[in-house]
Amino acid sequence: MPGTVETPDGVRDLDPDFFRFVLGHYPSGVVAITGRDAQGAPVGMVATSFTSVSLDPPLVAFLPMRTSSTWAALQETEAFCANVLTADQEQVSRQLAVKGGDKFNGIGWRPGPTGSPVLDDAVAWVDCTISAVHDAGDHVIVVGAVQDLRVENPASPLLSFQGGYGTVASPALAASGLPDQPEVVEHFRLVDRLRPLMLEASRRLGVEVVATALLDTEVVALATSGHPEPGRLPTRVGQRMPYQPPLGAAFAAWSDPERWVAQLPPGQRDHARGLAQRVRDRGWSATLGGPDSLALERALYRLPVDAPAPEELEAVGRLLDPLDETYEPRRFAVKDRIPLRTVAVPVLGSVGAVRLVLTAYGLPQFSTHDDFVRYRDTLLNVARAIGPGSMSA
Repeated sequence: MPGTVETPDGVRDLDPDFFRFVLGHYPSGVVAITGRDAQGAPVGMVATSFTSVSLDPPLVAFLPMRTSSTWAALQETEAFCANVLTADQEQVSRQLAVKGGDKFNGIGWRPGPTGSPVLDDAVAWVDCTISAVHDAGDHVIVVGAVQDLRVENPASPLLSFQGGYGTVASPALAASGLPDQPEVVEHFRLVDRLRPLMLEASRRLGVEVVATALLDTEVVALATSGHPEPGRLPTRVGQRMPYQPPLGAAFAAWSDPERWVAQLPPGQRDHARGLAQRVRDRGWSATLGGPDSLALERALYRLPVDAPAPEELEAVGRLLDPLDETYEPRRFAVKDRIPLRTVAVPVLGSVGAVRLVLTAYGLPQFSTHDDFVRYRDTLLNVARAIGPGSMSA
């Protein structure tokens, strides 16, 4: 058998190099484990074994070699910080992986809650105290009790794969972990049919294409393809936003707009009805970038994918102005600098109800009218290719 040797007692031993070769075909994230030694100096190492362990209580783990001097230092101070490295931090990983020397030379950092270094520009960090240590062959399993954690830089993470470095390059992602209900299952069946068309649309347009569904009182991103303009936050699969005016007009336009409108004070309801009717008449939705667009995008990105609390959704709602004229503008002037933020179209069912909404997101800061027509018509063609309903352009 390849990768094994016969021992005198007839037991086959796995060859360590072959074991490493096979397991190297399973990609893993690259995490910088940082801490302090007994004198307070920063110490660090690289781990590709970092994993979540428990939600309640929040626990994580990594698996250092028994002989690691960094692990010996961390064990003395009983704390560590796991820094998720970005695809651009390959050099940081190489520097922290070497033995000896000043590993932190030229690497920016600040103390986290436990005092362990939080590295500049990392995707995220998880600061922990050591909760338990378990023997595991030539390694140990270090369980950390999470004290605090943050997403700092939502960029593509660095991966370890086949003995080298790589990054996430998946062109299309679909959400998981949503309720296993007939309605949700039907949404995903449609998403599975849409994903190749979404991928082609995002390649053609050079932007991110997102498929969203209305699930009760929330609009949820079920699938994404492509990448947004640099500097824009990507959409997380499973990301949610409140179904609250002016958000979600494309769903309100082909369903019961009064359910959507009723969330507003009486004096604002006619404006919201007008938004929904405008989208219905046009067959598409569009929003412009405004001074508060980035703040709203960041607030939506921070919402937990798994059932955000009502107060978290309310915090997003406070950033919404139902009378904001950047939502569903009455007309688009034919000019070279349109601050388009999104363009969206519905995927309609056989009875004319909206099943999903396709959105071109992460557009350049300014677009031309021809760009707008290209975004709109490309999405309409995808929607028509999959849905029995017809839409006017």
